[in-house]
Amino acid sequence: MEEQQAENLPLRPIDGPRSALDDIVRRGAQQVLQAALETEVEEFLARHQEIRDQRGQRQIVRNGYLPERSILTGAGPLHVDQPRVRDKRPAATAERVTFTSSILPPYLRRSKSLDELIPWLYLKGISTGDFSEALQALVGPQARGLSANVVVKLLEQWQREYGAWQQRELLGKQYVYLWVDGIYVNVRLTGERQCFLVVMGATADGKKELVAVQDGIREDKQSWHELLVDLKHRGLTQPPKLVVGDGALGFWKAVEEVWPEVRQQRCWMHKAGNVLSKLPKSLQPQAKHDLQAIWLAETKQQAEKAFTTFLEKYAAKYPKATDCLAKDREALLTFYDFPAEHWSHLRTTNPIESTFSTIRHRHRRTKGNGTAQACRAMIFKLAQSAERHWRRLNKHELILPVLQGKKFIDGLLQDAA
Repeated sequence: MEEQQAENLPLRPIDGPRSALDDIVRRGAQQVLQAALETEVEEFLARHQEIRDQRGQRQIVRNGYLPERSILTGAGPLHVDQPRVRDKRPAATAERVTFTSSILPPYLRRSKSLDELIPWLYLKGISTGDFSEALQALVGPQARGLSANVVVKLLEQWQREYGAWQQRELLGKQYVYLWVDGIYVNVRLTGERQCFLVVMGATADGKKELVAVQDGIREDKQSWHELLVDLKHRGLTQPPKLVVGDGALGFWKAVEEVWPEVRQQRCWMHKAGNVLSKLPKSLQPQAKHDLQAIWLAETKQQAEKAFTTFLEKYAAKYPKATDCLAKDREALLTFYDFPAEHWSHLRTTNPIESTFSTIRHRHRRTKGNGTAQACRAMIFKLAQSAERHWRRLNKHELILPVLQGKKFIDGLLQDAA
């Protein structure tokens, strides 16, 4: 009987004038959400079905529904009836249980996807006063509740979340690889160009994590040094095996002081861009092909040969381009000493670049965020949202021998002997 209760619930009307397709999508989402809530309750009851009184009657039972709730989601406002659970044992019983939905926590009025939409809109140049109108076009008239004050409160909440996250303990954490980069954004109210230092790490099981987002000053040595020391003080005492970054000298000077034993890999994407910018446009397609011959080579020996060929080919007429490439020769080829399956992750800072490319694109075309604090909160929330979709390292089981200090030549693990 209880299993049929969800089916017998009438579908609530969908608010606002929408197209037939919108209506179908939102009704489908409403049905799926309602079914998920019913399933969650049934699983909870099943886990407690052994709790019975002396007559054998179950003590953890369904107890109707809570008052109807309207949840603002990316599919529009959805009306749901949340099942209620009752523990029939006396109130003084220490073992009494309480059901709390993980799908629909108490007081939730917006889906997480909608909360993720707000920072994106903010970074697209929508002011706090225009959020209500912008969201109404996306999710319907109930978005009127997202006033400027609500958005401001959300910004304040995200800033508090960032502060707590920035102080979290890192004791016991170990990252096999780190990617580092500086993200530059415009701050509208101060007229400044703010730099945020970003660190991403790969754990022992191959998962990528956001490690740090911190204010910096043009990626200078002192800013990076303070960030790395802060990570150590919070428990990140074991250095990574490899750090991937661009040619910013400030970071490399800082890491040599904090973790002098760490291996360095220069980002090929940044390096190729810098080298090509020093060549005539007519030569750039061929030069790009010649550069790819280096970092796509199967072995380090082949890469070294292609490297020398490039220098000999362009040095006479374009010494600035070849000097730019030659000065980081060793650091550009470090990845050959690590598993070949990881090379696609290690040759560039793309894990960071791909996440923040939208932010960079937006700041080139607008006046930027009002304050550095608001911008930092936006970057933090967007990175947290993106983190759930970051791709795990290929062949992550090879991370263990890397952490153990095993030797790799041309990407292949060498015998212990």
